[in-house]
Amino acid sequence: MLLMSGTATLTLLALLRSSGDFGRMLSTAAARSGHGLDFLDPGLRHGGDWTARLDFISLGLALVLGTAGLPHILSRLATVPTARAARRSTVWAIGLIGGFHLTTIVIGFGAAALLGPEAVRSSNAAGNTAVPLLALGLGGGAGSTGGTVLSAVVAAVAFATIRAVVAGPPLASSASVAHGLHASLRRREGAHRFGEVAVARLAAAGTGVPAIGLSLLARDLNVAFLVGLAFAVAASANPPVLLYTLFWRSFTTRGAVRAVYGGLVPAVLLVLVSPVESGSPASLLPGLDFQVFPLENPGLVSVPLGFASGWPGTVTSREKPDEDGHAEAEVRSLTGAGAVRPGCGRRFTPPAPPRRPSAAASPASRRTTRGGAAATCPRPR
Repeated sequence: MLLMSGTATLTLLALLRSSGDFGRMLSTAAARSGHGLDFLDPGLRHGGDWTARLDFISLGLALVLGTAGLPHILSRLATVPTARAARRSTVWAIGLIGGFHLTTIVIGFGAAALLGPEAVRSSNAAGNTAVPLLALGLGGGAGSTGGTVLSAVVAAVAFATIRAVVAGPPLASSASVAHGLHASLRRREGAHRFGEVAVARLAAAGTGVPAIGLSLLARDLNVAFLVGLAFAVAASANPPVLLYTLFWRSFTTRGAVRAVYGGLVPAVLLVLVSPVESGSPASLLPGLDFQVFPLENPGLVSVPLGFASGWPGTVTSREKPDEDGHAEAEVRSLTGAGAVRPGCGRRFTPPAPPRRPSAAASPASRRTTRGGAAATCPRPR
């Protein structure tokens, strides 16, 4: 809510600065960009040659599928009590994400119109300070009370949002390792010297420490560009498993493992040999050149590889597909039957057909027989 409130405030102030005329904002941004009207035409960045166009398609594919495959977003669906609540939360999430993306368009063109590219690059070569500078300008400029307060609020909101986003992947990885991998190994091998809490802490440290080191190396790169790479990795690993699980009754565990690694490993390897790492002044290692893959975003290659790896892993598996479990999950996802009733700590069984109680039946038994289950949850003793 802090992020949405901050972006909505900046969007409203940017439109008010242009007298509510978005076309005027676009014209001013094009005039100050140094590219003229070409600034508003498609292809200025990704339209030079076919490599740039394919890179744009790869970025779009990663952004579409990556949003549905981020692990710390998928784990939020496990916190809702019923299928109906999961669908409601998904609808709210889609609306908020779509609204946020619309506000970024106004904020970006507002920064280009009010500040200009030179002012943004003079503050930070990668352009990561455009939003705080825009808040400072909309509040009255440098030295003004309004500009100082608004830029401080925007910086605080950005810091809180970054903390929340950064905390998501370590929590998701620690939960997966502790409750999934460690629990399965403990069931196979018996007692283990480390408990789940200790394993979760080690997993969080193993995820967070390398991430901090990589962020220090990439501090001079554009943040939006790095987000595209993260979405490409998420789109390559998770959506193939999700779609196969939802729509293929014969999908097996071996196919799921092959699909995850078949998309994840190529995505990481292609990033390492792409222009992101070396071969250009804007690379992570500009002094080296071991570029082999021409695209900056690997989604166009790694996402199809993830889907292609899941099929042979399933057809060559000796595991018998759980078609009954797939049918049960499909019915539960569409109707909500079998979900947990809110307020109860047990699984809810759909009620049996109504049956006329006998005259000698007690009121409690009548309440039980009318719906097949008690109308209220049992009270704790």
